[in-house]
Amino acid sequence: MKRCGATAGITNEVSNKHISTSKEPFYVTFKTKKWENKKTKLLPTSATTELAPGDKPCETNATLAGGPQVKSVFKKAAAEWMADTCIDFKEDKLAKDSIRVYMEDGCWSFVGRLGGIQNLSLGHGCESIGTAAHELGHAIGFFHTHSRHDRDQFITIDTNNIEPDWLDQFALETVATNDNYGLTYDYGSLMHYGATSSSMNKKPTMVPKDIQYIETLGSPFIGFYDLLMINTHYKCTDMCKGPSSCKNYGFPHPRDCKRCICPSGYGGPLCDRRPDGCGAELVATDKWQTLKDDLGDRKAGGSPREDFMKCNYWIKAPAGKKVQVKFVSFSQGVATDGCPYAGVEIKTHADQRLTGYRLCSEDDKNTILTSTSNIVPIITYNRIYATVTTLEYRYI
Repeated sequence: MKRCGATAGITNEVSNKHISTSKEPFYVTFKTKKWENKKTKLLPTSATTELAPGDKPCETNATLAGGPQVKSVFKKAAAEWMADTCIDFKEDKLAKDSIRVYMEDGCWSFVGRLGGIQNLSLGHGCESIGTAAHELGHAIGFFHTHSRHDRDQFITIDTNNIEPDWLDQFALETVATNDNYGLTYDYGSLMHYGATSSSMNKKPTMVPKDIQYIETLGSPFIGFYDLLMINTHYKCTDMCKGPSSCKNYGFPHPRDCKRCICPSGYGGPLCDRRPDGCGAELVATDKWQTLKDDLGDRKAGGSPREDFMKCNYWIKAPAGKKVQVKFVSFSQGVATDGCPYAGVEIKTHADQRLTGYRLCSEDDKNTILTSTSNIVPIITYNRIYATVTTLEYRYI
């Protein structure tokens, strides 16, 4: 049975030792049209377990264990998956098929449905929403993105740098075991390890073909392509009939077909607006202008907070022009794989469904990104102390 863990950028490394705790577990049940069993063939993988008579589509049961923080981050992670899918999770100790969430040694989950009660561990060092969402992603069917059958087109794996005990976490799937529904590889997938994950010598274990994505690997967020894939797999996308009015690559929300699920950086019912909240819509000229973003909570101190603060900006240029964005500076002390504590995402691709380039290091100074259209969404985010992002922008 395949068991997957998470490492740097999302969580601490997983030990193979099983250490029991005195914490009471909690159980989550999850019933879907096809909660995958081990014959999997999905995303990174899945199979087909059809809905039993009397089951509600897409409802899942679980039990939760551990301290208050483990319960809190798991419930928030489940809420994030539920928010933009037709999947429901509920706490239920008596369910026949369920996910038992508890504190063992490390962060890990089995892939897909095993039948009966299956374990998901959020041990010490795993107490973040991104980590919990990653492990829950395994439970609903995802293998790691860097194990996709087509991964060699997008990343280079260096097995010489990988801890021997972790090589199985980089195993390459095949077309027979891995159906990605025709959706492209996203470096910003929640299910992707960081560039130095499982390294025995601090050297990269994987390098993206597009080297500018090096800091994006190991994301703490559910990616738009993650959502599109899981909604496609569980047939949530079939719940809305007729043509879609969604803009900017969004798709109808299975819980309310009048609104759309949007790529990062887009909001409003139809994905045609800047998301609500802090940020601004900025107009580029042919001269460099400055965007300075100060985000966080200095009063909260230097320990990571559970929840992210985010601001969304749009930089707009006249039709037919392209936007250039220059990375000028970023607060020191938070740079690590995946920028899991704070960073800035700059979306310059033609395919706005893709995660943009994420940056969180002073080493990125003077990096210039050029858009393919006249709008560039920029997302700043923070969950530790406070960070200042300084960018310059213009049109060409």
